Amino acid sequence: MVNVLVTGGAGFIGSNFVRYALGAHEDWHVTTLDKLTYAGRRENLHDVMDSPRHTFVHGDICDEAVAGPLVEAADLVVHFAAETHVDRSIMGAGDFIHTDVVGTFVLLEAARRATHLRRFVQISTDEVYGSVAEGHSREGDEIKPRNPYSASKAAADRLAYSYWATYGVPVIITRASNNYGPYQFPEKLIPLFVTNLIDNLPVPLYGDGGNVRDWLHVLDHCRALDMLIDAGTNGEVYNVGGGNEVRNVDLTHDLLRLLEKPTSLITPVQDRQGHDRRYALDTGKLAAMGWRPSMDFTAGLGETVRWYQEHEWWWRPIKEADPKFKAYYDAQYSRRS
Repeated sequence: MVNVLVTGGAGFIGSNFVRYALGAHEDWHVTTLDKLTYAGRRENLHDVMDSPRHTFVHGDICDEAVAGPLVEAADLVVHFAAETHVDRSIMGAGDFIHTDVVGTFVLLEAARRATHLRRFVQISTDEVYGSVAEGHSREGDEIKPRNPYSASKAAADRLAYSYWATYGVPVIITRASNNYGPYQFPEKLIPLFVTNLIDNLPVPLYGDGGNVRDWLHVLDHCRALDMLIDAGTNGEVYNVGGGNEVRNVDLTHDLLRLLEKPTSLITPVQDRQGHDRRYALDTGKLAAMGWRPSMDFTAGLGETVRWYQEHEWWWRPIKEADPKFKAYYDAQYSRRS
């Protein structure tokens, strides 16, 4: 049995990877380590919690006493755990530095001690490249993070690389574009807008809506990670993009159309501080290895909208019963209206 540690496995991408891994690999035992902060939820793993090949550990990656033994016992580590929302990092950067940088350091120190670790996958982001006016970011390009979130991820990204270069830890680093799909916490654009529109609530669109993001379905991301665990080269960085560059305003209109809602629900709000205009990835390195995204964006977006329509039990408690979410939403958007 292959022992796989997934940090942040109760979050959006992590929970999708846990579910994907258990389905794709009958010889894998997956241990999820998650602190269960606001976006990490047991509900994200409701259908695999009782699997005999899955173990859930409630703990913090910054706690060496908890995280260290799990890393040392693993054959594979897939490290998703992080604070991830740019807006929250602008409101307060401390948690991002602590979790994303210190937490990664704790895991890498344990990886140094591990005797049979085959792969440590550091999940990074395309945001480390900064805003890209023209062309596409390649793995060897200079990184220029422009907000506390992307800076914390860039620090963890390079720290992981240093542990390969210095100590020989079998690290690979992936930089993915914006993920979408089921189980994404409704603070991010797609689930926030979809759930607002279901309830005929306004959707807060930053600035002129001209910011461009490349959208990658979360299961295509999982497939890419699965391939790289097997075929990646230690010390290398791999861009993972969906090839779907869309302006935020156009995406908003797509969601309005799918949910048959009027454009009057679009509410322009003051733009985010330091809002990167465009991200775009060159994914030729992965393409040369035989990987391409399989999910058509129009079909994937439609499936995602239907998932939120059919899973109100999952998101309504967050938006209607969690006072912290309401306080965040009010602080983030009311003052910008």
